[in-house]
Amino acid sequence: MEIYTWHPAGISAELLPEGKLTEVLVGGKRVGLVQRGGQIFAFAAACPHAGAALCTGWVDGLGRIVCPEHKYRFDPANGRNTSGEGYKLFTYPVRTENGEIEIGIRALI
Repeated sequence: MEIYTWHPAGISAELLPEGKLTEVLVGGKRVGLVQRGGQIFAFAAACPHAGAALCTGWVDGLGRIVCPEHKYRFDPANGRNTSGEGYKLFTYPVRTENGEIEIGIRALI
C-alpha cells in the first residue's frame, strides 16, 4: 500500500475550468491539472519524452493531453501514451477536501 502526503494545489475544484491545462507547484513539483468530465486529474507537468511544458499544450477532442512540442498524446487518467510512442506520463492521486484540490505525493518512509 502506498502512503501519500496530501498537498493543497492552490486552486478550488470550482475554479478549475473543464478541459483547460493548468500548472501548479505542489510539494516542490511542477504538476499539471485538468478537469475532464467533471473529474480532476493531476500529472507531471513536463513531457516524459523531451521535457516540454505540457500545460502549454492542449486537450484534444477525446480528452487527451497533447504535448505542444511533438504532439504526443497522453491519457490524464492513467498517463498512457495514446499516440503510440511508448512513453508514460507520471500521474498523481487527487482528492477534493471542502472544495479545494489536493495532490498526493508519495511519502518517504
